[in-house]
Amino acid sequence: MSTSVTTTCRNLAELLPAAQTACRLLFQACYKAGIKNIFITETYRSQEPQNYLYAQGRTRPGQIVTWTLNSNHKSRLAWNIAVGPPQSLYDVTTLKRIGVIARKLGITWGGDWVGSIDRPHFEVKSSWKMPKGYKLEGQVIVRSNSKLQVQLIVEDKKEEIKMTNWNQGSPTMQTEAENDIAKAAKAGNIQVKDLQSGAMMTDRLIGLYITIQQRRSK
Repeated sequence: MSTSVTTTCRNLAELLPAAQTACRLLFQACYKAGIKNIFITETYRSQEPQNYLYAQGRTRPGQIVTWTLNSNHKSRLAWNIAVGPPQSLYDVTTLKRIGVIARKLGITWGGDWVGSIDRPHFEVKSSWKMPKGYKLEGQVIVRSNSKLQVQLIVEDKKEEIKMTNWNQGSPTMQTEAENDIAKAAKAGNIQVKDLQSGAMMTDRLIGLYITIQQRRSK
C-alpha cells in the first residue's frame, strides 16, 4: 500500500479473514437480491490517513468525513462501498437495501448509527461468524471500481454415474466404440482413466453414446 495519506486501499485481502468472509457474503447476498452495481471504495486504513481524514473540516478545509481517530478500518475489520451507474455514487435507496441485508448477516451498517450516520460503511467484530443457514455458494467477485459488476461464479456440479453394466453389444459395436473412445481421448474430450475406473461424468458419457450411435447409423 502506498504511504501517501491521500491514497486509499481497496484490497479485500488487507482485511482480517472474518471481515473478508463477511464482505464476500454481503456481496453475494446483494448479487442474489439483484444489486450488482456496487463496489469497494476502501478497506484497510492506517493511522496516518485516518488522522488526515479526521483533520478535514477541523484543522483542514473541507466537510467532516469521519467522527473518530480510532476507525475499524485501522483494525482491518471495516470496508466502504459505493454504487455504480445508473444510480448516484451513494444512492440512499440502494444503500438502505444493502443495510437491511447486512443486519441479517450480523454485519454492522453505518447507516444504523445515531448522530454519525455513515451509510457506505460496513464492519464486523473480529469474533464474527457466518450466521446459521448461510454459506458462500461459489467464488464471489468483489469489484473495486464502478465499471465492473459483482459476480458469483458457481462451479457446475455434474452428476457422476457408474458404468458397471455397460453392454458393448456386438463385436462390430465394440470395435467402433473403441475407435471413438481412442479419438475422444486423443482430442482430450475424455480421460481413459474415467473408463478404467468405471466412472464418467454424465454429459461426457451421453456425448460419447450419441457419437457412437451417429457412427452406427451411417
